[in-house]
Amino acid sequence: MNRKCLDHGFLDIVSNTNEGDLLVVNAARCSFDKEHKSFDKDKDTKLINYLAKHEHLLPFRHPSATLRMVVPIFVLRQLGKHQVGFSWSEVSRRYITSTPQFYMPDYWRLSAENVKQGSSDELLSVQETHYTNTEVDSFITTSYNLYNKLLDKEVCAEQARLILPQNMYTTTVVTGSLLGWFHMFKMRTEPHTQKETQAYAVAVGDIMEWLFPISWRALCEHCL
Repeated sequence: MNRKCLDHGFLDIVSNTNEGDLLVVNAARCSFDKEHKSFDKDKDTKLINYLAKHEHLLPFRHPSATLRMVVPIFVLRQLGKHQVGFSWSEVSRRYITSTPQFYMPDYWRLSAENVKQGSSDELLSVQETHYTNTEVDSFITTSYNLYNKLLDKEVCAEQARLILPQNMYTTTVVTGSLLGWFHMFKMRTEPHTQKETQAYAVAVGDIMEWLFPISWRALCEHCL
């Protein structure tokens, strides 16, 4: 399963714990030295919901999933603040000079009165949007052309990259526990989170529900 995000971004599954829901209940039953060889839809579903409802969350740390994510740098910096339960690896432009892609929004939001909200529901006018898109396109082109000029002058890639804008897409491989992914989803789908970041969090939620359906639904029902 993979999920497209924004204009050029996506999330793809690299690997995951097989039978993750079964691992959750077996981790919980370990205290009593018990184990189920296969998932009991009735008993194990009840146990998972009990664990989530009463915030016995340790068993949800055992299943894991690794995702490959193509994401704008400014979005990744928000997602990457979640370190507990995660390992992150990212493409390095110290070593590569391939042609980058850049994120361009469909519309431009106006600022909100409350700075913590980030943006409002109001949008830039059609006329101003056209002008802004032209200016941003020009800036991206100028930055990328300068980047290539620096490389042509044999400036090292690790310094040439400093002039590339934050809307450039990067690639990261992320491994996280089920509980870690849930905490990211919970935090990054809150209303004040930047909408581009919310889009990735929602996509993460769709993937986790597909991988760990019983556990994910229980966490969302009882812990959001």
